[in-house]
Amino acid sequence: MPSNNAFGADNQQERLELAYWITGFTDGEGCFSIAVIKNATTRFGKQIFPEFVVTQGAKSLEALEEIKKFFGCGKIFVNKRYDNHHEHLYRYCVRSIPDLQYKIVPFFERFALHTYKQNDFVIFKKVVTMMSRKAHLTEKGWMRITQLISQMNRKKKRF
Repeated sequence: MPSNNAFGADNQQERLELAYWITGFTDGEGCFSIAVIKNATTRFGKQIFPEFVVTQGAKSLEALEEIKKFFGCGKIFVNKRYDNHHEHLYRYCVRSIPDLQYKIVPFFERFALHTYKQNDFVIFKKVVTMMSRKAHLTEKGWMRITQLISQMNRKKKRF
């Protein structure tokens, strides 16, 4: 029987099991991405946009809700589909730099990924750290970040 004590041994074990489940789920269905989007109001005419995302079909929406509850941050968005698929896609997204820096990054430092996504995470972490220190607002920092981004997600050439 699970403990009602939030810090009890049973609760800690359940939380640990959930943490490993989230890591595995992210290995299969998650992504650490950093987009660069046009934004005329920014210094370089573009904005760096990091996000942690986990995607699922409508039938597995409960899994995304569990992940959101675990981290205590982020939002779930629906991507409506009108093609031959019979269910909408849902995306759990964390975009806030403080949430990424203090919740998502420490979690995946402790519970490392086991796929190529670990490499993306390492780069993602560097960029989030640089952004939290406002490095993206300097030309040197901007150039370093765009260089790092080019090494992510199977090394797609972007810049």
